[in-house]
Order: sequence, then structure tokens, then C-alpha cells
Amino acid sequence: MKPLQPHRQGVAASRWQLPPGPWPTVLEGLCARFPAVGRARWLDRIERGLVRDAEGQALAVDAAYRVGAELTYYREVESEAEIPFTEVVLHADEHLVIADKPHFLPVTPSGRHVAQTLLARLVLRLGNPDLAPLHRIDRGTAGLVLFSANAATRAQYQALFPQRRINKRYEALAPGLPGLAFPLVRRSHLERGEPFFRMREGAAAANSETRIEVIERGDGIWRYGLEPVTGRKHQLRVHMAALGAPILNDPLYPECGEPVADDYKQPLKLLARTLQFVDPLSGQERRFESRLEL
Repeated sequence: MKPLQPHRQGVAASRWQLPPGPWPTVLEGLCARFPAVGRARWLDRIERGLVRDAEGQALAVDAAYRVGAELTYYREVESEAEIPFTEVVLHADEHLVIADKPHFLPVTPSGRHVAQTLLARLVLRLGNPDLAPLHRIDRGTAGLVLFSANAATRAQYQALFPQRRINKRYEALAPGLPGLAFPLVRRSHLERGEPFFRMREGAAAANSETRIEVIERGDGIWRYGLEPVTGRKHQLRVHMAALGAPILNDPLYPECGEPVADDYKQPLKLLARTLQFVDPLSGQERRFESRLEL
């Protein structure tokens, strides 16, 4: 198969191999597989040449459905809202890019965010379609994100994370916990909760660990330093809420309802402050620090 199609507005094409099914045309198959998109929008994408076969040729509206065939398509969001905050590139070389991500900006395309993502913005800004995030932080969290800029060396940097050879430190503002002794370590089993987008602590063996210290004791609100040993979804947010100090402006923990619309005046008070590791290529110690403040 030929490589994926060029990026469009900083967004890479997605690939789909047609699974077994009864559909006579690719259009029918797409509608069945991705019903949330809707027939009219799939038809519009095909007519604009945004759905292509493995050879890079635009598909016809009546293209026959062939099980096992591969196609590429571009994701779009109708009337995607612009996120009015700008990322800052702190470092860029042939192997790595370090970006300071603002609150509310997703790292990668998902759901209602496609072009308005850190990855898409950086691809356009740096002109490098090979960019790939080496880790992710929540959309509501601000701070450092590490990107691979070179596919040839990507695996060496990716290995830093499962091997726990990279130190990530966060800062958070949350209610004080005068009844606890710090520093402390929170270990628990994190599992999918209800609704599906939330996580919760369960009774099984611990699969998450966070080291927590107090940086500053304010009048009711403290500044905490958080070091995740593991990287579970929403780990820092769940651990702080479980201790009785949910991070300020967190719309999910400990609240149980549907997430509210973005309030740009009340960002989540969580910041990915520093990244520190020994470079696997040069052997040099590298440390990056966010310029943002909570």
C-alpha cells in the first residue's frame, strides 16, 4: 500500500480496511461504520475527493464495496470552534519538539476537535508531517508535551515512558489537607467509571501511583507538586479527589454529571511543569520547564 495522503490543514488522513459486510458500495459501508457522521457528510467528502483508495485515487460515489480493500479519508468537524489560546514551542531539533500547551487545547484529533489540536497546529507551524506525540495530557491540562520529529528515532524516545526513564512533574491548586502528612504516595486501582468518560478507584490491586508533596500552603488553597509514577487516564485528578482535595475547576471529579461547556475563565488548575530524562541518543541529561503559571 502507498503511504497515507498528505496532511490537510495539519491533520493526517485516517486509514480504514473494509471489514466483512453486506454493503454494495463504500458509501453505504462508511455510513454503517460511522453513523454519527451522517450520509450527507460522507457523500460530500467523497464528492470533494477526501475519500481515496490504496493507490491514492479519489473514490466515486458508487464505488463498489470490496472486503479487505483499504481506503483513506480525512476527518472533519462541521463548524469547528477555534480555541482562542496559543501554544508555544520551547524547543525544536531534528528529533524532538517540546511544546507548552494551553488549557482547553487537545493534543490530538478526537471527537469535535480535529484542526484545533496541538498536533495539527504544530504540523502546520513547523511544516513537519512526521510529528507524533510521545505522550498526552488531558485537554484541560496545560503544560509540556513531548513530540517526536523523526520517525527513524521515535522508538528510542517512546521507550522512555514504559521503562519509566522520564520524570514528569505537575503542579496543581487544590484545597488544603492539613490532616495528612506530606510528602505521600497514593496507590490505587483505577478503572472505567460511570459515565464512560470518568475514571474511579476500585477494589482490585493497585495499578496507579502518584507521589504528592506540598509546595505552598495558602489560605485554604494549597499548591501541590505531583509526580505520576504510572500514566493512567485522569490519574492525578482522581487521586487528588480521592484524598479529599479535588483540583480546582475540575468539571469531572468529584462531580458525577455531564461535563459542562468550556469556561475559558475557569481553567483546570493543573499544569505539566517539567520533563526530565537522559537523552537516549546523546546520553545527555535534558530538562524542560513550562513557562505557564496557574
